[in-house]
Formats: sequence, C-alpha cells, structure tokens
Amino acid sequence: MNSIKLFLCGDVMTGRGIDQILPHPSDPTIHEGYLDSALGYVRLAEGASGPIPRAVADSYIWGDALGEFERVRPKCRVINLETAVTRSEDWAPKGINYRMSPANIGCLTAAAIDCCALANNHVLDWGAGGLVETLDTLEAAGLRTAGAGKDPLAAEAPAIIPVTGAGRVLVFSVGVESSGVPRKWAATADGPGVAFLPDLSQGSVEALTDRILRARRPGDVVILSIHWGANWSYEITPEDTGFARALVDAAAVDVIHGHSSHHPKAVEVYRDRLILYGCGDFINDYEGITGHEEFRGELGLMYFPTLQAGDGRLLRLELVATRMKCFRARRAAGPDTRWLCATLDREGLGFGTRTRLLTDGRIELNWKRQ
Repeated sequence: MNSIKLFLCGDVMTGRGIDQILPHPSDPTIHEGYLDSALGYVRLAEGASGPIPRAVADSYIWGDALGEFERVRPKCRVINLETAVTRSEDWAPKGINYRMSPANIGCLTAAAIDCCALANNHVLDWGAGGLVETLDTLEAAGLRTAGAGKDPLAAEAPAIIPVTGAGRVLVFSVGVESSGVPRKWAATADGPGVAFLPDLSQGSVEALTDRILRARRPGDVVILSIHWGANWSYEITPEDTGFARALVDAAAVDVIHGHSSHHPKAVEVYRDRLILYGCGDFINDYEGITGHEEFRGELGLMYFPTLQAGDGRLLRLELVATRMKCFRARRAAGPDTRWLCATLDREGLGFGTRTRLLTDGRIELNWKRQ
C-alpha cells in the first residue's frame, strides 16, 4: 500500500528576537509598549536559558528537528510562517510587529520547507509592500506559499507540491478573524492581502469546498491550513468542529492544519481524516516572557502523519515533543513529553483520541478506527 508521510507544525515566528541572532538581522527597532528593541527579547531569553550565540548558522533554530527530518524523511513539509520577510518600514500600529530580514531566508530553506502558509495575523505587519516583498523573497528562495497574494486569485490559490510516486499535495491557507486577522487584510482587486474567511458558516464551507474541488484532481491529498481561534485557550467550539467535519464530509479536505493558540490543542480523527485543531508554536522568541505559564508555551510538537496515497486516509500519526531553549528547537525531556501526552489525552477525550508514549520518547496517536 502506497503511503505518504508529511510534516506539519504550528507557528514559525522567525522575526524579532530570532531574526536578531541570525546572520543578517534587521534594524532591531520595534514598536511595542513592552520593549522598543528586538534585542530585548534576546536578553530575556538569555536570562532564562543562558548565553545565545549571534550570527548563528541558518540551520541553528531547527536544532534537533533536523535529525527528526532525516529519520522520518517526510515527503512534504508545511509550516505556518507567522512573520513578514521584509525590509519595509511601513509598520502597522497593532502592538506587535514581526519582521525577519530577507537576507535570513536561509533559515527556512535550511529545513527544506515545502510550503509556508501565510494567512495569519502577522504577515501584513509591515504593510502591503512588506507582504509583496515577503512573497517575492519566498518565491525567489524556492518556497511555495498559500494564503496570501497580490490579488484574491493568487491569495486563494493552493500551493501544489508534487510527490514522487504519490501524486500531489495541495495546501490551501485561510485566516479567520477570531485569530486576530483583520478583515481589511483580505486581498482585493486593488491590493495584496490574505485569503480571509469571513466566518465558519455553511456558506463559507460551500464556497471553500467549491474552490478546493475546482483545483483537486483524483489522487490529490488536500491540506487546509487555517489560522483560527483565540490565543491561550484550549476551547474548541461546536462551530469549529462542525466546520472541520463538514469539509471532510464534502470530500474536499484530508487534513485540517489548525494553528493560532500558541500551544497544542486537541487532535481528532474524523472519518479517518486528521483534524489538528491547534498545533501550537514551534519556533518563537518567547523564552523569558512571563504569563500563561500553565499552557507551557515553550513546548511544541512535530506532527508526522502518514496518509494513504491517493486516498488521504490517516494511517498513523507520530508526534515528537520539542522545547525551545536558547532560540533552538530541542527534543523535550521525559517529564515535558509526559505533560504533553497528558494534555492531549485530556483535551482529546471528547474526540476519542489518546496518546501512547513509545520507548524512544516519541508519541503515537491512538483513535477509534471508523
């Protein structure tokens, strides 16, 4: 039986403090009430974890994740890139503005990322010009994008990833207002923007299904990457569940790749399709920032689903727990991994999912087969 392994993760936030330790940092000036320099976030992290080197190698931030990529060898790697990649100074007064220098694009290519989902609440932090430069920089580096574009057609178009011997993976990306994506960021005929989803109504399901089925060919695997929901909350509303399941029922989507919450949320397997309600953060500069400690935002997960090629049914889901330390993703220690397992079990109880901790410290998801 042919199968295809994927890599998915939540927010990859390479701006601000992360950008400052890379080889070509941006001007560190930021426009926040909390700090006025991105270097302040580096100092906070050093206070919590110890010295952090500067001008690090492009691969530095991925840490132990690179070894996991080598072990698993996923055929397609998808992240939510929650950072503008630009030199723009056209910052929007929104409280937090993430920006990475285009000269640091190697930190994404070093991990052989196939697709960056962009329909999120930070990609336009540095204006329309900043978004255009982000799109151009990613394209020049050979990175596919979904969820943002120079017009609505481009923003709504999927990233298409050919997979040898397993057809194509199509990635659609949409942003919802509940995650902080402003309606005014929607792409229009007059300017660039994101693929904005106005709500989770049946009308939105039908419109999105029509868009997906027009692009989908027999044998394709379809991922919907969706930025939705509030930060720092495990809540999954009936509206969220109904929306995700309706897209599976319409045979439009094989994997729901949800993110925004800053910490992992429940996992559901519905009709043998994977629904990740919130993947959490994977790379960020939050070390040393106080508040919300109960959510353990420093912990992340690498999601490695194995799907049946040409069908999209979930065959297996392996999870690898990570912890950010010195702005680098490291394999999480045993107690941290067990904490994540307990959290996923608690949150997955209503969905019938449960984790199994393997002897090598990795995690496998169990669910009731349908």
